[in-house]
Amino acid sequence: MPKQPTQPAGNKPTHRLYRVVGDGESASWTPIGAAWPNKDGQGFSISCDAVPLQGRIIMRAITEKGAQQ
Repeated sequence: MPKQPTQPAGNKPTHRLYRVVGDGESASWTPIGAAWPNKDGQGFSISCDAVPLQGRIIMRAITEKGAQQ
């Protein structure tokens, strides 16, 4: 069995990864993983639940639901 990517200890993800197919209002967004900044601030640790063969991967900052109005 392959090793599962693990979340950095004590950190919550700051970004979500999505598979996006299509453009504009008709685009389909599917969550596929998460990302955490590295301690040195020079990159991200990424954990994927799936790797798409089609579409594109978008990384978006996680925001509180109340702030998205």
